Amino acid sequence: MSTPTVEKHSAALDAAEAGGTELITVTLRIRRFNPEEHADPVWVDYQLEMDPKERVLDALNKVKWEQDGTLTYRRSCAHGICGSDAMRINGRNRLACKTLIKDVNPEKPITVEAIKGLAVLKDLIVDMDPFFQAYKDVMPFLITEGNQPTRERLQSAEERERFDDTTKCILCAACTSSCPVFWNDGQYFGPAAIVNAHRFIFDSRDDAAEQRLEILNDREGVWRCRTTFNCSEACPRGIEVTKAIQEVKRALVTRRF
Repeated sequence: MSTPTVEKHSAALDAAEAGGTELITVTLRIRRFNPEEHADPVWVDYQLEMDPKERVLDALNKVKWEQDGTLTYRRSCAHGICGSDAMRINGRNRLACKTLIKDVNPEKPITVEAIKGLAVLKDLIVDMDPFFQAYKDVMPFLITEGNQPTRERLQSAEERERFDDTTKCILCAACTSSCPVFWNDGQYFGPAAIVNAHRFIFDSRDDAAEQRLEILNDREGVWRCRTTFNCSEACPRGIEVTKAIQEVKRALVTRRF
């Protein structure tokens, strides 16, 4: 019996055909890994009929629902908000739900593999625990002193704009897993953790900037950054990650003066 999701996808293809959209044959080359079956990852090709305007996530769904139900990957909102479907597509970190088939040269096999720097558990799923531990270590929450105010903590538009860019992080790990330092040093906090520290270090309502700066002054903190800009290029939300890291470095250098 067909599942509702399969029926929905089939209905979408029928509508595309009815509307005159030409379907194309796409080869999805996925790096599969199942530790219960083989010690090393293997590349597996899947042939699909796709609308070029569909997303890579749609192609993965079609493989799982129609060809191989053992394919394993994370997905949730499918609208670039949850960040759960970050993966390497044609060698670049992207969100599968925001990457259109037509934008990744469908005339050649589209390669899909897990993000780098984190242990692969199965297929496209990695162990996110080290990533989230680094995030927790920078205290990503508002810390205030004194008595609780009787009204909201006021902030000017200019003060809010100071850290507006780094509030956009969706914790997809695309930036951190694109960093060559992180690939080779599992202790490095990584760009995402520093971005989320930046968000509170420069928040005028917060009183723990000095504590966070001291945490990031550690040998595995901001000084490990080599300014390759990989993180900024990988961010699906367009955050200027490298700029944020440099601003934290500058704050560390100038805080004593």
